[in-house]
Amino acid sequence: MKKVFITIILLIAGGIVFAQKQKINYLTTFDDKLFHFGFTIGMNTLDFNVVNYNPIGENPEFVPYPLDRVVWDSRVRSDVASLVPGFTVGIITSMRLSKDLNLRFLPGLSFGERQLTFNVPIHDINVYSSGNEGLPYYTIRSTFLDFPVLIKYKARRINNDRPYVIFGGAYRHDISRTAQEDLIKLKSGGLYAEVGGGWDHYFAFFRFSVEAKFSFGLNDQLGDLPAPTQRLYYAQSIKNLRSKIFTLSFHFE
Repeated sequence: MKKVFITIILLIAGGIVFAQKQKINYLTTFDDKLFHFGFTIGMNTLDFNVVNYNPIGENPEFVPYPLDRVVWDSRVRSDVASLVPGFTVGIITSMRLSKDLNLRFLPGLSFGERQLTFNVPIHDINVYSSGNEGLPYYTIRSTFLDFPVLIKYKARRINNDRPYVIFGGAYRHDISRTAQEDLIKLKSGGLYAEVGGGWDHYFAFFRFSVEAKFSFGLNDQLGDLPAPTQRLYYAQSIKNLRSKIFTLSFHFE
């Protein structure tokens, strides 16, 4: 019994000593550097905030298309059919502003697409569709050059972990090739407000971060009307088209 009691005491004492043992903190001076660099990869989903004319005759440039019975009082509605995963890659330049603040510039390249669905059959002369049913949705593909500038505010470091929030703005330029006969044409450039958060983890030789970010378009992205060989009422039914982007990024610095 005495041996059992002594064994229990030793186990408790050992557990206390183990619990009080300080964990090894890696890269303790990492955040003290004025500049540091890295790269990022991630996934994105592109979305639209669509505002439609209601009815389409509210658009002063609308021209009736009687063959499809789209006239002044028609209510042609559009929305994003589903979110399609895309891909993002970029480089990181970070400058220390203070103990808890960093200025970050993350130029990169993003690939993605959006699928617009309408409440009327979609007829696109660029896509063959059997029968008279039309297409289920119209696909808009984009390749963005991203130029985000962000402020990163970091919380207190907990051993090898440190949560943070980010906010700032970005300019994106779509370098996808567009044609005169695209059913919905977009403007090439746009400004975005960005906000998000993430979690830094310090390893022995690098810092790894997981970050979620929302980007909200500040300007209308609807471009010019397509060539008159297309039905124009799809684009004419849209009053305002603003981009929304969600990005899940993995940073290596």
